[in-house]
Amino acid sequence: MKHMFHYEGRWTGGRAGSGEIRAGGLQATVTRPAQMGGPGIGTNPDEMLLSAAATCYMMTLAFLLEARKIPVMDLTVFSTGVFSEEGGLHCESIAHRPKILLGGEGNGVVDLAMQLAREAESRCMVSRALAGNVSISVEPDVLVNDGR
Repeated sequence: MKHMFHYEGRWTGGRAGSGEIRAGGLQATVTRPAQMGGPGIGTNPDEMLLSAAATCYMMTLAFLLEARKIPVMDLTVFSTGVFSEEGGLHCESIAHRPKILLGGEGNGVVDLAMQLAREAESRCMVSRALAGNVSISVEPDVLVNDGR
């Protein structure tokens, strides 16, 4: 089964210009980031690439945890992308730091939750698309809420 998604973008100006994009539920203003000499209003491809990788990772992890019936009370993912202009603008690395809070009955599955947190990266569609070009790491933190 194939799925199609559509994008529409409009840009005004040069390097200091701005644009508007739409793709399904995404609607945003885009500009060059301030730290790269742009106006820094709205988002940019760097943030969107990081967001796509982190969102895909987070959803994949949530689906894996659910499939194994692991009692997740809260799942939060903090991700950092390192982008470099050396040798042409590119993404060097992405680090995902998921924080998984399990219910009290989750004591016996902490190791499994850690394993799934690492496995989710290789099963994520965006991670697979970036493979060989971007170093992606996962540093999970799994906690159990014992009710105290």
